[in-house]
Amino acid sequence: MEITPVPTEKPYENPQGERRGLLIVNTGDGKGKSTAAFGLAFRAIGRDKAVKIYQFMKVPSARFGEHRSAERLGLPVEGLGDGFSWKSKDLEQSAQLARDGWAKAKADILSGDLFLVVLDEVTYPITFGWLALDEVLETLRQRPKHVHVCLTGRGCPEEIVAIADTVTEMRAIKHAFDAGIPAQRGIED
Repeated sequence: MEITPVPTEKPYENPQGERRGLLIVNTGDGKGKSTAAFGLAFRAIGRDKAVKIYQFMKVPSARFGEHRSAERLGLPVEGLGDGFSWKSKDLEQSAQLARDGWAKAKADILSGDLFLVVLDEVTYPITFGWLALDEVLETLRQRPKHVHVCLTGRGCPEEIVAIADTVTEMRAIKHAFDAGIPAQRGIED
């Protein structure tokens, strides 16, 4: 390990641009995309901002750790799906659930009533062809100026990456699952 000198001067100048709603993307094959989005939502709730999280792959009855915490904070989280595709009994029904969920999320984004809308795991229904990329792009471009939107999921389409303000790619370096260690409650669910 190389020791790094402690910065004694501010390494940047404050931007002079206008404050506006950001388009944020958390993508990549590594862990932490949804976790980062929930952290963003918790931060906004802490500032008394109106937030809604839509989970495109989770079932409405999901009760993972993030759902329990969100409930305690009054953060609305809506599961829109029927689980991951390999668990689905009817992929056309899964596609319809995604389209119905998108209609709700789109209405909330365009209404301007929310400070932040999180579209968790939305990249999957887009890349599966269940949601029209052009419609998603149009909605993101037409959102009111103050509305922030955070999208998560692997394989985010380049067209979304191109219009995003902030894109973070989570990269897997090492994962316990690959070593045969199952998911841990409170860490991965």
